[in-house]
Amino acid sequence: MTNKTIEFFFDFGSPTTYLAHTQLPRIARETGAQLVYRPMLLGGVFKATGNASPVLVPAKGRWMGQDIARWAQRWGVPFTFNPHFPINTLALMRGAAGLQMRQPQDFSRYVEAVFRAMWVKPQNLGDAAVLAAMLTEAGFDADAFTALVGDAEVKARLVATTEEAVARGVFGAPSCFVGDTLFFGQDRLDFVREAASA
Repeated sequence: MTNKTIEFFFDFGSPTTYLAHTQLPRIARETGAQLVYRPMLLGGVFKATGNASPVLVPAKGRWMGQDIARWAQRWGVPFTFNPHFPINTLALMRGAAGLQMRQPQDFSRYVEAVFRAMWVKPQNLGDAAVLAAMLTEAGFDADAFTALVGDAEVKARLVATTEEAVARGVFGAPSCFVGDTLFFGQDRLDFVREAASA
């Protein structure tokens, strides 16, 4: 067993990030690594690096939709493309950063609820009313969540993590680090496993 750490830089708005999320906990268990979720804002990463969503290239977007379905089938995980894509994830990612800071015991439950509402039973989480209803159903206080995402320290944490990701070479999501080595994409998780096992 190793004592390595897998850092998972993620944004809920990425379907391939959801796929990685379904596999990384198992990889961490099987390699003895610690899995650390690092919320970042993908839009901020794109702006800083000059990158853009693959769906902006129509042919690539069509191919990617089929490829994601293939990966979901290979791993036996539920996946439904969100018809509201792309969704502004600023509030969602601030929520992740804030819960990690202030209510770490609720972080995993939040992550599961949001990924499910994005990519399993898709909802328009860019709509404040829809988001509030989803949070309430998942057992969260929607008003407390609104206060959390408006907190200056929470906003600063998300900005800092996004800037750190860019400084370390991240250009998209999902991005994993084992030590200083960056692995991009849900289709590179075998390399993450190897690095965590070494």
